[in-house]
Amino acid sequence: MGDHLVWERDGRDWPNRAASRFVSAGGIDWHLQDLGDGPVLLLLHGTGAATHSWRDLAPRLAEGFRVIAPDLPGHGFTRIADDSSLSLPGMAAAVHALVQALGVRPALAAGHSAGAAVLIRMTLDRLIAPRGLVSINGALMPFRGVAGHTFAPIARLLAGTTLTARLFAWRAENKGLVRGILNSTGSQVEPVGEELYGRLARNPGHVHAALAMMANWDLGPLTADLPRLATPLLLIAGGRDGTVPPDESFQARDLVPGARVVCLRTLGHLAHEEKPAEIAGLVEEFWREVAPPGATCDG
Repeated sequence: MGDHLVWERDGRDWPNRAASRFVSAGGIDWHLQDLGDGPVLLLLHGTGAATHSWRDLAPRLAEGFRVIAPDLPGHGFTRIADDSSLSLPGMAAAVHALVQALGVRPALAAGHSAGAAVLIRMTLDRLIAPRGLVSINGALMPFRGVAGHTFAPIARLLAGTTLTARLFAWRAENKGLVRGILNSTGSQVEPVGEELYGRLARNPGHVHAALAMMANWDLGPLTADLPRLATPLLLIAGGRDGTVPPDESFQARDLVPGARVVCLRTLGHLAHEEKPAEIAGLVEEFWREVAPPGATCDG
């Protein structure tokens, strides 16, 4: 059990492997997937996931967009030298460095869970200027009450030692642990997806990055800034989301002028993995609403 995933071994059957490449930017060695042609669509996964999360959605979107989907810092096959990028501002700055290195300007950006928060932070800080933003079960609201006071300190305690990550990775050898975590999201993930999540969960480096990201995550400033967001925002909420309550999407809608929510009542936190065709259709419809005159999904 190594500290980091090895592409030649752990990526041997990685979804959409032919679209993968490695880029150095901002002091980080990035793994990303780049597929399709057309307006650039930047996809960011959530905490603890990787590009495998887009395995079925990205190829569908690539029929009309150039899709760029990186593994976030420390996640999957993206290597970091330290934990400085594992906060919301740090993540936003890191992804900005990657976008600059690639020489692209995302026309549309879509993020799942914490990935949505990163994209909104980047847009507010004028690091990207997409025509529209899509939040898929976006984690945009800070914990409230007792949870708000206890979650971050506990996460910092767990992330403060590599022993915790190693212990979790060792326990993840039991497939029941990973299956239980996935079930708690309210989503039904097929065996291929479950195996890929298990591969990530059994790697101490990936687990440490996820824990450190949670330990350093502060959504208070983002929530306070949401009324300043002038970019059109589509919030997709899974009605059975066991990770981010769907009410949070409605709370965000009420803070962002012109934002709207689509609630998919039978789907959970990993809605884009459960129904990729339905999510792709919503993204494409939204693009038609926000695209500049004359533009199409074909460019």
